[in-house]
Amino acid sequence: MSKKQFASVWDAIEDTPEEAENMKLRSILMMALKNHIDRRNLTQVQAAKLFGITQPRVSDLMRGKIGLFALDALVNMATAAGLHVEMRILEAA
Repeated sequence: MSKKQFASVWDAIEDTPEEAENMKLRSILMMALKNHIDRRNLTQVQAAKLFGITQPRVSDLMRGKIGLFALDALVNMATAAGLHVEMRILEAA
C-alpha cells in the first residue's frame, strides 16, 4: 500500500479538485462565522438576527454541518455580520 499525501483533508476525501476547493472555502467561512459568534459572545438567537437566518441554521453552523450551507449563503451571512470576505486566486501547483 502506498501512502498518498494531500494538501488538505478535503483533497483527500472529495471526488474532484473542484469539490475540494468548494469545501475548503465553505469550511473557512464557517469557522470565521463561528469565531465571530464566540468573540462577540452572541447567543444563537442574536447571531441568527445578525446573519439574517433562523436560530436552527445557526445551530447547524455551530455544529459544523457543512453540507447544509452553500458558499453564497455563507458569504451573505459573513457580510451581514459586518465581515469582509476576500478571495485570492493562484495558479494551481
